[in-house]
Amino acid sequence: MASSTGTPSGAGSARVLVVGAGPVGLTAAHELARRGLRVRLVDGAPGPARESRAVAVHPRTLETFDQMGVVDGVLARGRKNRAFTMYARGSRLVRLDADYAAMPTRFPYSLIIGQAETEHVLREAVARLGVSVEWGVRLASFEQDHDRVRTRLEHPDGTTEEYEVPWLVGCDGGHSTVRKQLGLPLLGESSETWALADAPVSTDLPPDTIYWVHTGSQALMMVPYQREGYWRLLDTAPGAQPGDAARRFSEKLGAGLGRPVRVGEPEWTSVFTFQQRMVPRMHDGRCFVAGDAAHVHSPASGQGMNTGIQEAYNLAWKLAMAARGQAGRELLATYGQERVPIGKALIGSTRKATFLVQFKNALAGFALPVVFTFVRTIGPLRRAIQRKVLGGMSGLLLSYGDSPLSTADPLMGLPAGVRAAAAADRRGDPGSEALRAELRDTRWSLVWEAGGPGEVGVATAAAAARAHGAWLSVRAVVDGPGDGRPGDGLGDGPGDGPGEAAADLGGPRALGDPQGVLRRALGLRPGGWLLIRPDGYVAAGGASLTRRALARALAPLGPQAALPDGAPDGAPDGDPADPGAAGTVPVLNPASTAPPGLRDTVEVPPRVLEATR
Repeated sequence: MASSTGTPSGAGSARVLVVGAGPVGLTAAHELARRGLRVRLVDGAPGPARESRAVAVHPRTLETFDQMGVVDGVLARGRKNRAFTMYARGSRLVRLDADYAAMPTRFPYSLIIGQAETEHVLREAVARLGVSVEWGVRLASFEQDHDRVRTRLEHPDGTTEEYEVPWLVGCDGGHSTVRKQLGLPLLGESSETWALADAPVSTDLPPDTIYWVHTGSQALMMVPYQREGYWRLLDTAPGAQPGDAARRFSEKLGAGLGRPVRVGEPEWTSVFTFQQRMVPRMHDGRCFVAGDAAHVHSPASGQGMNTGIQEAYNLAWKLAMAARGQAGRELLATYGQERVPIGKALIGSTRKATFLVQFKNALAGFALPVVFTFVRTIGPLRRAIQRKVLGGMSGLLLSYGDSPLSTADPLMGLPAGVRAAAAADRRGDPGSEALRAELRDTRWSLVWEAGGPGEVGVATAAAAARAHGAWLSVRAVVDGPGDGRPGDGLGDGPGDGPGEAAADLGGPRALGDPQGVLRRALGLRPGGWLLIRPDGYVAAGGASLTRRALARALAPLGPQAALPDGAPDGAPDGDPADPGAAGTVPVLNPASTAPPGLRDTVEVPPRVLEATR
């Protein structure tokens, strides 16, 4: 077998090797490249998949795609779904319409779109950043030390390549080579056998909702694609007998819906036994896993791809900061500290969803009409169920409040760990639109209400902008239009007030909120501030922006994020008026099961993250 060593033509000196070009790997590659890292993206498959395992992109993932700048391309290819309709033994039980009143978002729906279509949009996006997928290139093996990862790649022509890279990200699916060679066990159990099909369906059902259909002995689901007349079909009890899939789906759906249904020849079918498993950690030295490489579970709630995309985004900004020397490697420990507990919670929620979707109880056909008569007629009960179901599926309630990166303050406008995108839900409002644009920035965001008294906030904001402008966007919320010029609109007029001082010091750019909608949504009062992570979650905040308070919030990033020595005017170190003066500044404790020179893995995180449900 021939062998080659080095970097393939056009790849440059890659800093990160991403293995797997599905939606998770594409997201990781996109966000790493968007932050200036050279990325090599390989996949052992001969080309893009034509079939679609996942078919739903939920609201939080749409918000993430918006931050990435790709949401318009995704929306153009999908169908917006705002309802869930249930049938049993020929009768409609209830229609549950989407209710996001308690979870504000610009995307109050799930988007029905085939995974292949989502991948197409992401491939185009990474290509615009100079990253192309190397199809047919398989990761055969690798080893790592303190400085690098040495990989062995196999090419379609039979040649092998020895390739060194500082970082390796495994997004290579349920049979992940990266996970196996790291020795990460996939813990859990096998579960049910289900069948999927993509097929044309002749029915008079309106394609504006997902349908759950119970025949009296088993359940099915129907999900309408944007393509006219085509549906994703799911059978929770396909049986062992071979035969005509179209006929079986037609008969079962007709029995459950109480009307004729004709299912045409499927374009794709799959019968599979799904797993409910996950890894105990997601990070080993210079290697990481994400997506199905880290967890596999039931498709009942459509969470797998969405969770993997969130993981890739979470990892990419942290890895980029560490690789560029903007944060310490202790930041990388927070990837597992934040995401492993979410994976555990997801396994539990999908197990419940699997039970509810298949509903095998023999009395189900008789009990369901009685139960859902109450649900349909009692408004508060129906709305509570709608919000409970949507909250679990949407991803909007996930929070990092217990993350080491979150610094709580009772005077912050929003709780630490929640998503800031909820404040950008008002389409057309200048403040909301300004925040939406700010969240597309690859950097952290320090958002400060510039109307407070004194010069302390001005000096602190200016110092932060000067010291960390490469990775920290400092914005002052003002009443004016906020065209982004440094210092514009911060004072009452030329040379008057704190705006001119901030501009002279290279201070924050203005973020216009002429109607005050954004400040109310963020809970910002004059002088208040919020620190927002690159993935859009609130890390810290307070009623007054001081050097010590901001230093405390940035401390978990490591010494690279320290502010310059010297306190701003009016706030000497240790000033009791400074709300951040008391106590010690927290730092991360990267727990490890191996020498710290090699591994930063997380076995038992010092602080436990729980997903808010």
